[in-house]
Amino acid sequence: MNTKPINVCYLTYDGLTDPLGQSQILPYLQGLSKAGYQITIISFEKPERFESLHLTISAIVKAASITWIPFFYSKRPPVLSTVYDLLRLRFKVKALHRQQAFQLIHCRSYLTALIGLHMKRKMNVPFLFDMRGFWADERIDGGIWKLSNPVYRYIYNFFKKQERAFFETADHVVSLTESGKNEILSWTNLKVKPSIEVIPCCVDTNLFDEKQLNKEKLQALKHSLQPTDAPLLSYIGSIGTWYLLTEMLEFFRLFLVRYPKANFVFVTPEPPELVYKESDALGIDRERLIICFANRKEVPYYIAACTYSLFFIKQAYSKLASSPTKQGEIMALGKSLICNAGVGDTASIVEKYKAGYVLQGFSEPEMTATIDAIVAAKDSFDPQEIRNGAIAFYGLAEGIRKYQYLYEKLTAGK
Repeated sequence: MNTKPINVCYLTYDGLTDPLGQSQILPYLQGLSKAGYQITIISFEKPERFESLHLTISAIVKAASITWIPFFYSKRPPVLSTVYDLLRLRFKVKALHRQQAFQLIHCRSYLTALIGLHMKRKMNVPFLFDMRGFWADERIDGGIWKLSNPVYRYIYNFFKKQERAFFETADHVVSLTESGKNEILSWTNLKVKPSIEVIPCCVDTNLFDEKQLNKEKLQALKHSLQPTDAPLLSYIGSIGTWYLLTEMLEFFRLFLVRYPKANFVFVTPEPPELVYKESDALGIDRERLIICFANRKEVPYYIAACTYSLFFIKQAYSKLASSPTKQGEIMALGKSLICNAGVGDTASIVEKYKAGYVLQGFSEPEMTATIDAIVAAKDSFDPQEIRNGAIAFYGLAEGIRKYQYLYEKLTAGK
């Protein structure tokens, strides 16, 4: 790597005080800072999370010699608040560039990529487009934007046009999945085929390692969650636009036919009533459900305590480019997955590393067939093989290595 300091500006519309910021932004940048890059992060924080966690995050970035400039995320009015945020961001980046002469601008997702595109076109700053997914299509597939609304139709068309500019102009693109990369390269409307590196949502395989967990604490948690020898299912994370709560509970209802004493633990920030409303409609006894919240350091204990970890995700065009963070975390703990196909590289990874069960759809016969396979297999998957797969595919060290390669390539001679 070049011995003179390389100034990098990293832009994210997510907050470092968000769980995603702590798992999918900071660990990479800590590694890149250690490699010698002088990194300035500008993020958009939610006031309540910032209030509770800003001292913790400030200590982390200070220890890593990273400069953090937090902005507060604007919520209202819709659309105009985002335009306001982006104008503030562009003004700040240009002012910082005059002081620091950034040699690379690294943009996470589409909104901040608007700034990267501007800086590339106007000031010739190398632009790394870390796409994270087909953002505009996610808004449509998730029902957040309705094309019947002329305002959202205009915004969608605007971002699809900008999307093409991002791919044609960026010095390099990062895709979370091979499926997403292949989709982009199949587009015939691109004047320039982008250079694309695949870097999935990586995981700290040291944090998510059963050998690092306190054995007494883990055993106590296991017993509290499932005092019998029946299976324990887990779901980890938020419940919302993409994660199919009804289908997951329907799977559990059928699972109870074979394992009447099985329990299902939801480790989620969502209110318990959200889960109970759906489970009551399906006739599932609330006694079989445990709903709780855990911080990042506690999550590995909950995954390790379970027999299987379950997640079903809505199948949609935009999901070709998605890499569920929880998949790497579950695999790193050597646990078998129960998930569905049609989401990024999820199915191929499960099959390659013999990490569990993949459903093609959510019909009752499909679910029953999977449960029958679980009964017949009797935990035949090898936990160490699953963990080895996580280290090979999702390992944080490999993710940092790939980003460092891109940083070196894009700043060579700067």
